[in-house]
Amino acid sequence: MSTNPPATASADTSDTAEPLAPPLRPRPRTVAGDLARGALIGVAETVPGVSGGTVALVTGIYTRLIASAKHVLDVPRMMLTRGDWRSAARDVEWWLLIPVAIGMALAVISIAGVMESFVTDQPVNSKALFMGMIAMSVVIPLLEIRPGALHAPSSRLRAAALFIVMAAATFALTSLPRGEISDPPLTMVFGAAAIAICALVLPGVSGSFFLLVVGLYAPTMAAVDNGDLTYLAVFGLGALVGLASFVRILEKLLRNHHTVAMVSAAGLLLGSLRALWPWQTDEGQVMAVGSDWPAALALFVLGAAVVGVVALVQRRAGRADPAPGSQRSFSFDRYADPS
Repeated sequence: MSTNPPATASADTSDTAEPLAPPLRPRPRTVAGDLARGALIGVAETVPGVSGGTVALVTGIYTRLIASAKHVLDVPRMMLTRGDWRSAARDVEWWLLIPVAIGMALAVISIAGVMESFVTDQPVNSKALFMGMIAMSVVIPLLEIRPGALHAPSSRLRAAALFIVMAAATFALTSLPRGEISDPPLTMVFGAAAIAICALVLPGVSGSFFLLVVGLYAPTMAAVDNGDLTYLAVFGLGALVGLASFVRILEKLLRNHHTVAMVSAAGLLLGSLRALWPWQTDEGQVMAVGSDWPAALALFVLGAAVVGVVALVQRRAGRADPAPGSQRSFSFDRYADPS
């Protein structure tokens, strides 16, 4: 009789585990779907108060994107240190990452001017629509918490406290006064990009809103719309530096403390609703509900319905992060979750 342990008990979660086999080429409709997901993420990143990470989470590719981004960043590091960079390159889900990146780029380039006009010219309607989308998105990370992870009363208490703290911190951040800078120095563009890009991978934290707070939203959208290559090159370099610094931290958090990450994401989403209250002054001060509330309410419901339908279809279609042991699985469910 064979003494080999069953396959399900032999998963190697160490850093020296044998790389997963390269994926089969996906079907065209899968690639088209990832292009669409990337486009939605790109659209979200042009909207102050809406996070691209939220869209990635709702559409079921969040942890896979973070894992692949981490492996991409490992390649140059291993090349410099003479490590096994080919292994890191094989672990990247290129058939996911490339279509998503192309979709994002196309969406940002094509819609930056339109989105800036929509947000600027229709502040109440745009905020109401996006507020409904984010409000529904609050439940998405909570649904990703593994069964039994919060079984103990002490775990539920810590999770509730973390949820409240993250929501309060985001509420305070989005309450900061806002300004606008007509001709920002490139050093400021570099630093702002490094911080704003971190919001790309954090559900509930909007990079566009950060740019709005520091006065760089309109200049950045104008640079994209007008093709200002100098501005865009500096912004891209800052974004690359910020992403390389932050994505490793987030990947470890998702891998080792998945429940903490999901509870934090839900709190961030809830707190970010402050930025999307439809009736605000130009400086971000909250005002009372206006007479145009019926249209705003309708758009709020529409936004919530859109996210609800997308999330429902996503879960039913099985497009959420692959189950452990499936081909090219990057779901962190296979790791122990000490949280």
